[in-house]
Amino acid sequence: MASLKSKLIIGALRSSHIMQGRLRKKAMECNIESVLAFRERCEKGASRSGKLPEGITIKQEIINMILSEWILPDNAPDKQLIFYVHGGGYVSGSCNDHRNMLAKIAKQTGLNALLYEYGLAPENPFPAALHDSLSVYNEVLLKAYQPENIIMMGESAGGGLCLALLLALKDMQLPMPRATVAIQPWTDLSCSGPSYYTKNRVSLAPPECWNVFSHFYVTHHDVKNPYISPLFGDLTGLPPLFISVGESDELYDDGVRFYEKAHQSGVDVTLKTGKGMIHCYPLLAPLFPEASEAMNAIVEFIQKHSQ
Repeated sequence: MASLKSKLIIGALRSSHIMQGRLRKKAMECNIESVLAFRERCEKGASRSGKLPEGITIKQEIINMILSEWILPDNAPDKQLIFYVHGGGYVSGSCNDHRNMLAKIAKQTGLNALLYEYGLAPENPFPAALHDSLSVYNEVLLKAYQPENIIMMGESAGGGLCLALLLALKDMQLPMPRATVAIQPWTDLSCSGPSYYTKNRVSLAPPECWNVFSHFYVTHHDVKNPYISPLFGDLTGLPPLFISVGESDELYDDGVRFYEKAHQSGVDVTLKTGKGMIHCYPLLAPLFPEASEAMNAIVEFIQKHSQ
């Protein structure tokens, strides 16, 4: 049974459109103006995320022409790393709007983390995000981080990009990270899962947004290309995976279907489902107990594979 605190917080988030004077959530229009407005709202939201946790140092670096930030907890081991891939539907996301969230994860795990800004659609559609991620990952290996000391992690589109990146590394016969955490991963940009139609009422996302994001990211490419939609790839040989999904979200089936296929492919994969939970709810920890419990499970997985 959901906690009272989660019901109140999730209920308030679901009613945000009413506070803006609308009886219903406004569907996202398939045009560049709508996408750029969404990006701007995400950046403005970062200004309300509060201060960094104590004991965290931020160091900026340009890695192969890509703005990146090292998030460094005090006394973290030198050669262990969380390689973080931010979400935002491939059209939004930055160091600015993910810094505080990742700093909390870094402090809780006690590990250094790296955050970077891959190219965003519509200005930089596929394969820009994948190519930028490969570029940064390869540079990290050159910095003497061993793959067995790297945990890859991402949320939403970033979670899907993590999984696509694993498939690319495998195909290129490059070393993969020790393990990967994917929070509410977007694994099917054809948006074919039932939850895209059955979860709209309880989801926080604007109606039609996933189709709009996919349109601008995929452009003329095959939407079932595994580097775009990793659900359609050969998942054999992937490292241990932790997949977190909230039931009240359009991407619910994306995570569950990927888990099922990975399990059938012999991958060591864990699925954690949050009943009644919303998009990427572990990242809301410690606001309500379910978020904290899910984040604690993620931290335990990371620490288990960082020994």
